[in-house]
Amino acid sequence: MDNRICGIHPVYEALVSRRTPIERIHIARESHSGKLKEILELARERDVPVRKEERSVLDRMAEGTVHQGVIAVASAISYADFEALFKPDKPVVVVLDGVEDPHNLGAVIRTAEACRASGILVPERHSAPLSTTVVKASAGASAYVPVVRVKNLVNGIDALKERGLWVVGIDPAGTQDWTDFDYTGPVALVLGGEHRGLRRLVREHCDALVRLPMLGNIASLNISVAAAVVLYEIVRQRRATPSNSKEAPQE
Repeated sequence: MDNRICGIHPVYEALVSRRTPIERIHIARESHSGKLKEILELARERDVPVRKEERSVLDRMAEGTVHQGVIAVASAISYADFEALFKPDKPVVVVLDGVEDPHNLGAVIRTAEACRASGILVPERHSAPLSTTVVKASAGASAYVPVVRVKNLVNGIDALKERGLWVVGIDPAGTQDWTDFDYTGPVALVLGGEHRGLRRLVREHCDALVRLPMLGNIASLNISVAAAVVLYEIVRQRRATPSNSKEAPQE
């Protein structure tokens, strides 16, 4: 199942972006929506074979995943080079310290794409792989957001610092609320995994720690929700601030 992309939008975005190599596409015979016609046209342009199948065949291939009448069989999804994170003038990099649930990784990628983040940085170990489950959960956003994998996350964070990014950890031990930090310069947001949050060494390598106040009985937010809250604060600040007014965030 790991090499199958299910659903109209994920398959369409995979074809449009060209980042995910597609070996073939299976389409239900009775499907005739406008978007499926676009998928057929793109597949023809990309020389991707298309097989028209009975819906029962797609149901078996999808193994319970909603497929909307189309499934693409993908080759291995590749990670991006480190340099891909620095294409914008003021990068926003999301660093994930041990996010092992592919649905959470996909949801973070979806939010990152919506906020025009530069990319995602993940460690080689204790991180969900770039599977088609991630592609599906990202609703196609994985076709546009580079995901970079490094052997050692702390070394990766230090490399971001060397390139001029301020590294901001999202942590309950933060010394200021998330809205009190200046994100108008190049910045990296570091979020911890589902069960343990930020590891001590990763936390110590952050330039600053900010907190999201939890006013109810639950101790923490889902990782993708926390990412969305802070990423949209970055969007708000950058829209409100002229691009040449500040050089770097202030602690």
